[in-house]
Amino acid sequence: MTSLPEPAVLVLEDGTRHTGRAYGALGTTLGEVVFATGMSGYQETLTDPSYAGQIVLQTAPHIGNTGMNDEDPESRRIWVSGYIVRDPSRVVSNWRADTSLDAALIADGIVGISGIDTRSITRHIRAAGSMRGGIFSGPAAGLDPEEQLRSVQEAPQMAGRNLSAEVSVDVATITTALGDRIGDLAVLDLGVKQATIDNLAARGFDVHVLPQNVTIDEIRAIDPVAVFYSNGPGDPAASDGHVELLREVLDAGLPFFGICFGNQLLGRALGLGTYKLPFGHRGINQPVLDKTTGKVEITAHNHGFAVDAPLDGPFDSPNGYGKVEVSHIGLNDNVVEGLRALDIPAFSVQYHPEAAAGPHDANYLFDRFAAMVRENKDAK
Repeated sequence: MTSLPEPAVLVLEDGTRHTGRAYGALGTTLGEVVFATGMSGYQETLTDPSYAGQIVLQTAPHIGNTGMNDEDPESRRIWVSGYIVRDPSRVVSNWRADTSLDAALIADGIVGISGIDTRSITRHIRAAGSMRGGIFSGPAAGLDPEEQLRSVQEAPQMAGRNLSAEVSVDVATITTALGDRIGDLAVLDLGVKQATIDNLAARGFDVHVLPQNVTIDEIRAIDPVAVFYSNGPGDPAASDGHVELLREVLDAGLPFFGICFGNQLLGRALGLGTYKLPFGHRGINQPVLDKTTGKVEITAHNHGFAVDAPLDGPFDSPNGYGKVEVSHIGLNDNVVEGLRALDIPAFSVQYHPEAAAGPHDANYLFDRFAAMVRENKDAK
């Protein structure tokens, strides 16, 4: 007879407790508890660096039946601080699987919990907002409840955290362009995903993935045709250095495209503010209106912060970059989902157009970026 997994408990900072069973590594982990609504693509979620510092709850009840494979990771490791599922699969049932989800979590030291009411927790977070939490499993599950709660309440808030250095590469890497070459592209790695690199290379860019502490002189040294800011974790208000670097990029007249965290940083470079959402957008089913085409796209999101900007009509950049407009709007809550500068070659979106493992409605944005860079080259 198979023995039951070790006990585990999830503790939220407001004192809410849920008792379940250990899933993944045993021990203690702390982070911001958030929920992700995707019914598939959990491997891409787990390996997305944007989730660093967060304990991710899957709203889909049954997780793990397709296992984990060596082809689909979005980065070099699992980045979530912890993992919450209701019913982990007992077996792996996919021909592409190389290991089980449980084994992958253990290998990367990710503490998780299973067998708890994830619907109840999701509803609680939707009402009260994302909050700090801790998973305590194995011997740690038996710690005094007051001690567990104190550990959670003493953990750092996500607001004000700069996590870019934790997820960025230390040494620059290059991915060679496919097809008709446009030129060298400087990608600031704030938590970039492999699918993003692949999509940029497929559009004709030699993709230089650069450490997050790169300088404008180091960017100029590769003679780039454009600059790209990736997705990533943390509070954009805690990334003043990346904002100043981006202003130097814009001042140099280099075309710019940013996604997710890169959208927030473009907003700040243009002179706009950012703010923390109550519980964020995380999933692969978020409807967004592209104001340019009038089309509604179903998009992949992972963000807890957003840009504060007027939704209707162009407005002046407070930092002197000319006219700007909100290009995309989230239809669930009217959050800014994209920015476009009208007088300089720069735009960004808040979601993930590479969208591994889907949907692919927004993949055209890579084509839009390539076209903008070609036009900028032809105009010189």
